[in-house]
Amino acid sequence: MDWSRRDRIGVRRLPVRCRVRGRGIAVRIDFLGLEAFLSIAERGSFHRAAANLNLSQTALSHRMRKLEDDLGVKLLVRTTRHVALTPAGLDLLPKARRILDEAVRSFEDLRRQGRAQQERLAIGCLPTISIRYIPRVLAEFTKMYPSLDVQVFDNSAGEIADHVQSGRAEFGITIVSVNRWDLEVTELLKEPFVLVCPAEHRFAAEKAITWADLEGQPLVRVSPQTGNRVLIDDALGPRREALAWRFEVQHLSTAVSLVASGIGLAVVPRLAVEASGRTGIATVPLRNPSVTRSLGVVVKRGLPLSPAAEDLLKLISRTLRSRE
Repeated sequence: MDWSRRDRIGVRRLPVRCRVRGRGIAVRIDFLGLEAFLSIAERGSFHRAAANLNLSQTALSHRMRKLEDDLGVKLLVRTTRHVALTPAGLDLLPKARRILDEAVRSFEDLRRQGRAQQERLAIGCLPTISIRYIPRVLAEFTKMYPSLDVQVFDNSAGEIADHVQSGRAEFGITIVSVNRWDLEVTELLKEPFVLVCPAEHRFAAEKAITWADLEGQPLVRVSPQTGNRVLIDDALGPRREALAWRFEVQHLSTAVSLVASGIGLAVVPRLAVEASGRTGIATVPLRNPSVTRSLGVVVKRGLPLSPAAEDLLKLISRTLRSRE
């Protein structure tokens, strides 16, 4: 590698010393000293090496003395006319090239990753929110960041937590039930679970009904792997066994569709009904007990959001809190 490119590729910004531990011994790698050694060895002159590195000969000599003192060996023999490598210097030369080449490749890889992250933003979001609100939010967001690619993981609460925990998503909009030490959750809003029934059903005219009123009615529920199912099961306790759960689906949108077809009733978060856009159905508040879910933002603890992610989160938060 041509080390005259050091300023462009970032070698000059490498730490003066890097401590590497192996077998209980801390080894200090003097990158600036290695850079000075390579420049002198490749040019055969302190004067030409100092000019290449934009250093004074005094500063260059100081780096070499420091490197030799750290290693405990003489690397160069300097005469009035030329510079020669000692046996130790000849042995170090290919190794120093490999060390610095690898350091440069690592920095270049990190820069590429940084540029890729600046060009792409990934978030997690519950389907009930992504269907109804994310399109309008992204329409506004893309005006602010027209060249940024956005990926939305519209998954379950558990999957969203996994995406944020692994770093695949910067943040997630999900049910506030995540209990992982490295994730931090901030509540945005609460919403109730409601009964969804066909518009012509006798419950549709009621101001509210109780769970006891649902006994004997064919009901649709979602998979036990979902956060919504857990909330309902915890709220009802053993009373849930008295209900006629005739159908089980994976997604809230499917549950609402089954209700619209007239084959059963479902208890879902109110947002799921809003997101479905279905006609011919009605929602009725549920009592004894009332069940709600908290929606919030989950982020990796201690990891700040990128500026683009912060702006997108502000748009989502504002939209959810101001919804009708």
